[in-house]
Amino acid sequence: MNLLDQSLKPRFASSKKADRPISMSGVSSYFTPNQGNFSVQNSISGEASQSFLKKPVSEYFGELTLTLEQIYSRLNGEEYYDLQRSLEKGKKIQTTTAEAIATVVKDWAMSKGATHYCHWFQPMNGLTAEKHDAFISMQPSRQGIGTAVIERFSGRQLIQGEPDASSLPSGGMRSTFEARGYTCWDHTSPLFIIENAGTRTLCVPSVYFGYHGNALDNKTPLLRSSIALSKHACAFLKLIGDVDVKNIGATLGVEQEYFLLDQDMVRSRPDLMLAKRTLMGVVSSRGQKLADHYFGSIPSRVLKFMDEMEYELYRLGVPVKTRHNEVAPSQYETAPIHENITVASDHNSITMELMKRVASKHGLACLFYEKPFNGVNGSGKHCNYSLCNDKGENLLDPGKTPHQNLRFLAVLVVVTRALQEYSDVFQAFTMSRGNELRLGKSDAPPSMFTCYLGEELEAIIDNLRNNKGNAQFKKDLNIGISNFAALTRDYSDTNRTAPCAFTGDKFEFRTLGSSATVAQPMSILNALIAKSFESATIELKKLFETNKNRDDAVIQLITNLYGQSKPILYSGNSYSKDWIEKAEESKLFAPTNTLEAISILLDTRKTQFLVDMGVLSQDEIMSRYRVRLEKYIKKIEIEISILNEMAVEFIIPAVEKQLTSSIPVLDRCTTDSLKASQKKRVGEIEEILNGLIENSSALRSFIKSPVSKDGVDLKEVVEYINSTGSLVLNLRDFAERAESVVSDEYWQLPKYRELLFSHRMR
Repeated sequence: MNLLDQSLKPRFASSKKADRPISMSGVSSYFTPNQGNFSVQNSISGEASQSFLKKPVSEYFGELTLTLEQIYSRLNGEEYYDLQRSLEKGKKIQTTTAEAIATVVKDWAMSKGATHYCHWFQPMNGLTAEKHDAFISMQPSRQGIGTAVIERFSGRQLIQGEPDASSLPSGGMRSTFEARGYTCWDHTSPLFIIENAGTRTLCVPSVYFGYHGNALDNKTPLLRSSIALSKHACAFLKLIGDVDVKNIGATLGVEQEYFLLDQDMVRSRPDLMLAKRTLMGVVSSRGQKLADHYFGSIPSRVLKFMDEMEYELYRLGVPVKTRHNEVAPSQYETAPIHENITVASDHNSITMELMKRVASKHGLACLFYEKPFNGVNGSGKHCNYSLCNDKGENLLDPGKTPHQNLRFLAVLVVVTRALQEYSDVFQAFTMSRGNELRLGKSDAPPSMFTCYLGEELEAIIDNLRNNKGNAQFKKDLNIGISNFAALTRDYSDTNRTAPCAFTGDKFEFRTLGSSATVAQPMSILNALIAKSFESATIELKKLFETNKNRDDAVIQLITNLYGQSKPILYSGNSYSKDWIEKAEESKLFAPTNTLEAISILLDTRKTQFLVDMGVLSQDEIMSRYRVRLEKYIKKIEIEISILNEMAVEFIIPAVEKQLTSSIPVLDRCTTDSLKASQKKRVGEIEEILNGLIENSSALRSFIKSPVSKDGVDLKEVVEYINSTGSLVLNLRDFAERAESVVSDEYWQLPKYRELLFSHRMR
């Protein structure tokens, strides 16, 4: 046993799981494109669990996914064109085609060892959902005696499912007794197989909606918003000269931050187990002060986890690219190559689920909570967003001469004007209980929305606006070492204080919390940009009426939209006092908590653009308001209950033991000075014990929240939080004072120093 294990043993058992060899039993398969059947080939065994580290990723990338291209290759001519008509023109798939596709899917899944299938969807609880059904079916035997078991998967089962799902949140769009819900195959994302506990299940990416067609999930609005974005962006681009554009799509790259902690320690902390964050704890003497963790050497235990995580993600077709240490101890990040926004959204959900599963195999716990520890950075989910046409051209790429690239400048200001006008609704879908603890705490951007373009791009547009000619930007970098290769810089720097920043050829949105689902806020982002494109098209047509030169009209539009964007554009420190005062004068929306943020959804004038773009109806908007409100108050209720339980079960008994052992010492003191010091110490312990008991008792009467009743009233929620807030803070304060005076012998809860540093030392 090492010194670390010895020091932790009094409180909880040390984990030895990380010392065991990683086992990944099962088989991996390949799809043979030039044969009529699917074949299976064993490639991974328990004895060769690390063999994937020696194989090129290209050999197994996407082996557990089935794409439309693969399905197409298995259909006959009539079925092929029927599916193509359905996808391109919205025609219904014929029954024979649906059956043929389902057979292809079933054969592929069974060749991979799958025994069950499910419609995999994303309900409004922010998680993923699945109900497994076996492929087996019963039919009469050929002899007419008894029945026989066969594997069958029909076209109906592929395309539409009917889960009960009555307990999933609906935000008032249906009653509990109205249980009917439907799932429908989303062909924009590949089908995939999930391996878990030695089983393999075919997952059919799906949308989820109610009996009357209302969206009960996060994916449906994202797909709707993508359609609206393409429609209005194409209309605008054709007007400025891109006459052959057919489709515009958003791309997304999600930087996912997370914490890795020792699993046994997490199990020893009720707050980390149930609330996913520490509700009390003394800040470690050594946290991130030395900045020695950021981009540092990845600990070996963590690297093993990352290797297996990436291997499994590659097999699922998730193109993870980057891994590194983040700022806080025990904090890390993974990021993929940018993809189509709907696929990227699915892949982020898959990534989070898989990371938790793989971490457990390594004796680790993966935390996505935004602020699990005080005193160190929290975790975000940076969303890198851009727009591409059907030729694969990035519309937000400035090119070599951005001052002459009118298409780039026009699209740029269409986006910034959209953010200026509708960012408050976007903020409503990014704020959460965890995120309000993170935003504005110096490790994350403030809640007040600003957009950073950089001085060079602003100068280019300002010069257009003031008829001063073209601003020239020097891209060469000179670092004083002549024999290095030529170095260049981007057209914009990285402003880490900005909630949104243009970073070379994309916008990076930094406000999302690490536990958030991507689909919901990205559907809002797509919608507000689509609305801005629609408005810009109308404005440009009016400019054409008075200006015969198209370029001059486009330049006028660019300067107009840029002027409208000015209130949120800022290239300095968004934490500075000067900017905050200026932003307040501009009346920028700056919610300090979730209740303030989501209250904007009650204003139908603010949310009308979502209805106009066909992304959400007013009923669907209100349902999301109710879901977010209920989730917020339930999380606070859970936190209050857990903190109270920890005080009663762990902290008060520990203080009592400390007091019991300290009083006899007072009696044995031989000098007045020592007796006075010990008496002071005993008095402090008694004060802490009394404070713990009083605040814990008072808090007990507030355990039941307004959510316990039918419906949730915002006023009641505010009153509830205000009435419990001081008690919670007082109880936490006394608990942390207790941790500082109680002997390690009596303290049963893992401390910050152990939670944040222990897993790196094995």
